[in-house]
Amino acid sequence: MQPNQLKRRDLITLLGSAAAAWPLAAHAQQAERVRRIGILLPATADESQFQAWVGSFLQQLTLLGWSIGDNVRIDTRWATANATEVRRHAAELAALAPDVILAHGASSVLALLPVTSTVPIVVGAGIVDSLARPGGNITGFGGFEYGLGSKWVEHLKEIAPGMVRMAVLRDPANPGGPALFGIIQAVATSLKVEVTPVNMRDADEIERAVSALARSSPVGLIITPNPFATVHRDLIIALAARHSLPSVYYDRSFVAAGGLMSYGPDFLDLYRRAASYVDRILKGEKPRDLPVQAPVKYETVLNLKTAKALGLAIPEMMLVRADEVIE
Repeated sequence: MQPNQLKRRDLITLLGSAAAAWPLAAHAQQAERVRRIGILLPATADESQFQAWVGSFLQQLTLLGWSIGDNVRIDTRWATANATEVRRHAAELAALAPDVILAHGASSVLALLPVTSTVPIVVGAGIVDSLARPGGNITGFGGFEYGLGSKWVEHLKEIAPGMVRMAVLRDPANPGGPALFGIIQAVATSLKVEVTPVNMRDADEIERAVSALARSSPVGLIITPNPFATVHRDLIIALAARHSLPSVYYDRSFVAAGGLMSYGPDFLDLYRRAASYVDRILKGEKPRDLPVQAPVKYETVLNLKTAKALGLAIPEMMLVRADEVIE
């Protein structure tokens, strides 16, 4: 027999071995199925803080054994703060039928609800009605507790004791806005401070309202979390500097850009924790069985250069308590 020829019994043996291996190969192929994660963000792709947060999420996914291009695919939609764009990108993601969607904030989640009731949604930072068992296809991490509103008022009053009026910059469409404003108003009233809401629909509205308030009695600004604040961050900081307005923000990126101070959750930590929920869902757990969790890390950031420009002396105890001081 020539070397390249096979006996009939050898051929049968080879075919039998291959047939026995087919189920194993099919099983391995199925085990290596590429999973799909959608990410919906109410920001533009050049927003550095969102890039850092998503980076924290992806880094933790890698540590949990997920490799982009190997066993997982990421579809990211930078939807900006425009409600129409958020809805459009939400529909696009839902149409891709991902295994799970990571969403940021109430605006993203509300846009996803009409287009899918089955795709699991993990909220990287936002508001969900029931903390213990949110039910349905949503779970995640609450970016803010309403009690933060009282902290913003107290911090602003501590920095500028003579302040008698505060303007609260907010998104009127935010479903959690009225409750948050109510807490801010209650605490401000107890400190004998008047509170005025300022809606943030566009740049002109923000500039007109803040400029008008600045012409009245000494006023401070509280910037509440919403996509418009991110989009108009530079304008808000510039207005505060132009009119010498002490301001408190919900995220350190505002302080790094020249704002006075921030107090809020550590978003890097929230996105890192969100990766663990995405991992558990990809491995078979249901969103309804994963309780929504509150932030566990908060940070206070101060900008001394801005304080000096405003003629403010930051109290020593506040400096000691601060997690970061920018000089």
